[in-house]
Amino acid sequence: MNEHYRVFVVDDDIATRKLMEMTIARSWGHEVVAFSDGKACLDQLDTIPDVVLLDIMMAGMDGVEVLRNIKSRDMYMPVIMLSAQGNIETAVETMRLGAEDYFTKPVDFKRLRFALDKAVRMSRLENRVQQLQDSLEHSVRFEGIIASDGSMQEALRLVEKAKDSDITVLIEGPSGTGKELIARAIHFNGIRRKQPFVVINCAAIPRDLLESELFGHERGAFTGAVEKKIGKFQQADGGSIFLDEIGEMHFSLQSKLLRVLQQKEFEAVGGTQNIAVDVKIISATNKDLRSLVSEGLFREDLYYRLCTFPIKLPPLRERSSDITLLAQEFLERASSRERKLGLRIAAETMDLLRAYHWPGNVRELQAVIDRAVVLADASAVLPEHLPSPIQCAVDTRIAKPPAATLSEETTVLRLDEAKEQALMNALQHAEWNIKDAANLLGIGRTTVYRMMDEYGIQLPERD
Repeated sequence: MNEHYRVFVVDDDIATRKLMEMTIARSWGHEVVAFSDGKACLDQLDTIPDVVLLDIMMAGMDGVEVLRNIKSRDMYMPVIMLSAQGNIETAVETMRLGAEDYFTKPVDFKRLRFALDKAVRMSRLENRVQQLQDSLEHSVRFEGIIASDGSMQEALRLVEKAKDSDITVLIEGPSGTGKELIARAIHFNGIRRKQPFVVINCAAIPRDLLESELFGHERGAFTGAVEKKIGKFQQADGGSIFLDEIGEMHFSLQSKLLRVLQQKEFEAVGGTQNIAVDVKIISATNKDLRSLVSEGLFREDLYYRLCTFPIKLPPLRERSSDITLLAQEFLERASSRERKLGLRIAAETMDLLRAYHWPGNVRELQAVIDRAVVLADASAVLPEHLPSPIQCAVDTRIAKPPAATLSEETTVLRLDEAKEQALMNALQHAEWNIKDAANLLGIGRTTVYRMMDEYGIQLPERD
């Protein structure tokens, strides 16, 4: 190792200090700061040495106590112990406390030089890993959360309030609005960020298996349970669990979840022992849980427990001010990934993006931009790079002519014609698929059928 570094030498023997200074500083070219007692070393520890050489047998505070103090302040600070005694038990004790190595006097300087280099190299590597982990946590916390819209800003203010609390959070919003990103922001920006963050989609797991996934099972609890399994709640102990699509949880399982919320404990499937857990529960739904309660499909007591701290995410069509920001962010990511740097979104393309109603919300916008970047050959994303429903977004929103130039009767007539034309455009672009046409227009299928009947439009016969 050719880099220079700073070494603290702590030894009450003046001859040893002089020998260390002569060898480490003059022969090896490193900086040496020498101390005759442990207290003096600890007083200067904020000057941050790269490594500490610490004698064990010293008057006053001995080396073991100094080691404890150093590690309590900085667990990554490398410390190498020195001793004239050669006591095995003492050596083991110092290694248990975090010492990097142990040398008996007289010191083998060839081996010491290797040990110093290794200790400094490993310490710098550990510090770099910690920096990368901190950076990763920061990127995960805010990745994809881009908002200038007032309602989203309010949601982020609620995230700030909830992150350091153990309060139960319910995130409500349509699919694709970023509910999991908000849950991750709460966890990775809060006091539990060093602990597990466990995600489970309640809609993706069959009802008969969800209880085992959440709470685990004992061996032989049911057919196929050939070994014991630890559930998601136990895996998340000390951290957070994110229950996505909580509205899909079967009624019979909701009582067991309620017990976890109330008593912080549960039993595994087939088990007889209570398992205590300390878990922050964050749930999400794209359904109206109040309606499910009134229909008898969701427990009212569980609803109020989950909804202690609600965060509502609006659909993208209500966040028009965010569409430009999000599209630009997704463009930068996709163009970097596809090695198409310098790509931009043409003005007419951005107009179409803002005019579209985005039934798939932010997730759909990202998919559209990813596709457009792959298709784009020139320096800009053009309208033809967008899916056809978005290309016709403006066509299906025909503007009413200025009222000043029209009589009331004429205005009503032209609006009626515009509605019929918009319906025909949507049906043709959707290839006469009623559901797709309804999505294009942002209305329900029943309304499409009613309008078709009103304007005498019939589905074409199939060959």
